[in-house]
Amino acid sequence: MIVKPFRGIRPPKEFVEAVSSRPYDVLSSEEARAEAGDNEKSLYHIIKPEIDFPAGTDEHAPEVYARAAAGFAAFRAGGWLVQDDREQYYIYAQTMNGRTQYGLVLCASVDDYLNGRIKKHELTRRDKEEDRMNHVRINNANIEPVFFAYPDSDAIGAIVARCVARTPEYDFVAPPENFRHTFWVVDDGADIRRITECFAAIPAFYIADGHHRSAAAALVGAEKARTNPHHRGDEEYNYFMAVCFPAGQLTVLDYNRVLKDLNGLSDDAFLQALEKNFTVEPKGSEAFRPERLHQFSLYLSGCWYALTAREGTYDDSDPVGGLDVTVSSRLILDEIAGIRDLRSDRRVDFVGGIRGLDELRRRVDSGEMKAALALYPVSMEQIIRIADSGNIMPPKTTWFEPKLRSGLVIHSLEG
Repeated sequence: MIVKPFRGIRPPKEFVEAVSSRPYDVLSSEEARAEAGDNEKSLYHIIKPEIDFPAGTDEHAPEVYARAAAGFAAFRAGGWLVQDDREQYYIYAQTMNGRTQYGLVLCASVDDYLNGRIKKHELTRRDKEEDRMNHVRINNANIEPVFFAYPDSDAIGAIVARCVARTPEYDFVAPPENFRHTFWVVDDGADIRRITECFAAIPAFYIADGHHRSAAAALVGAEKARTNPHHRGDEEYNYFMAVCFPAGQLTVLDYNRVLKDLNGLSDDAFLQALEKNFTVEPKGSEAFRPERLHQFSLYLSGCWYALTAREGTYDDSDPVGGLDVTVSSRLILDEIAGIRDLRSDRRVDFVGGIRGLDELRRRVDSGEMKAALALYPVSMEQIIRIADSGNIMPPKTTWFEPKLRSGLVIHSLEG
């Protein structure tokens, strides 16, 4: 893979906790407004600039994007964001539940994205791409990183292990999740050259989180190349910022479903219909989590059930057909519940595994939803297999946690 160091724009140590934020797409405008509160240094003023307008303002309005650029300039003028003097790599570690994953912050190649060496497993929507493209264009920067995985490398791991033995630049615990975020600067010339060389031997990157940001960054880079009559290929816009983690360190959580109704069926009729393709085992009122592939957990009317798919109802040789999201969509949501389009049907909603089974129970017990379906998490091996085969996962398949903290470092397309 083609990677390069860059001159990061980032907060001085004393401002990092005030500046950093959750990613733009994990919370609503109202939630961002509340989280930012009276903190003028919050990155939400740049990544969700609608919070500086009256509630209900169209977040895609030209004046909202213009406010993002004004905020970025103001942060730099105020010394809350400062550009490093030289190109370097960075290491970003996240600790959740006592487990730490170490990512290298680098610039990935627009060409590698366009020629398919940076591999996708989800479809992107053009409206969401255009939103992020507008944000990149007006700031002339990748304000937030994308989240990549790469095949484990002992050589890269050895460099990271040596670098993180040093004193970190940042080290803090961030609400509301209370995960730990630690950040090092890799400024030694020999380490920088070795990292670049080691990644040249890596065959592919896999987008874990940030499909729309990746597409937007690459498309803006390609756009700048087309419109620059003096384009050489080494300009900063030929690259975009990513945090790259070894696949073996990553945690993929379950991504669960809640159903508004049972398609006109009674509880008993719904359970009976499930028995065609599943072994249905009552588990009582104690929350039950799926224990293996092709086993599901159903919560209905105060009772949990284990649903185990019968032999012959799935094909493990099919990268997509063997996924539990495919099995459950085909045999439960479509065949029984009559839900055929996960992207548009309002009778189904999705709950990230970070919220736990209690959130599924709460939404059903409140009367908002009729039933909940918990899935066994997809593995990184399955994600890589699907990406390598050129296939696309069904909607709402993967939930990576922890999410990347935004505002630790920014990449300017001006260099």
